Amino acid sequence: MKIWPHRFEIRLRVCLGSEGNLILIPRVRNLDTKPFSFSFAFHTYFAISDINEIRIEGLETLYYLDNLKERECFTEQYTAITFESEVDRIYVRAENVVAILDHERKKSFIIRREGLPDVVVWNPWATKAKAIADFGDDEYKRMVCVDGAAVERPITLKPCQEWTGRLELTRVNSCLDDLSLLR
Repeated sequence: MKIWPHRFEIRLRVCLGSEGNLILIPRVRNLDTKPFSFSFAFHTYFAISDINEIRIEGLETLYYLDNLKERECFTEQYTAITFESEVDRIYVRAENVVAILDHERKKSFIIRREGLPDVVVWNPWATKAKAIADFGDDEYKRMVCVDGAAVERPITLKPCQEWTGRLELTRVNSCLDDLSLLR
């Protein structure tokens, strides 16, 4: 109660599909007598071949808040996100499907979301990676974080009200040449 002065219940359902897809379904219920608001984000770290060789698709033309520039708002100008330095962004009200394409490993990750309107994209790059105690100095090269989230507009629950989200992660064993799988 010192950290979070509201009565609530949180449940997480974890499902592993027959095709190897992972489905995470969080549910938060307000057990308090007053409304409360909260933000939510999964911290999904993906193992990749090389941060310089991947791209993220499905976020083009969206507004994003840049956490490296005091949450200043920008519009994504490129059809795919690529990495040349540290990235810490919140893409606001994103489409429900985003893809991470890793051509070197000939695989893609498809990320489908419900109830999680935002997408956080993060990679600490070299300097910040060295400052993170449980993070190897070069591990930033082989990881990217792409989170389903509700950050820009917190979720508000009235007493007895419930919120449910859904995150589905699917690995496709070849890179996507067309984006039909994003639909």
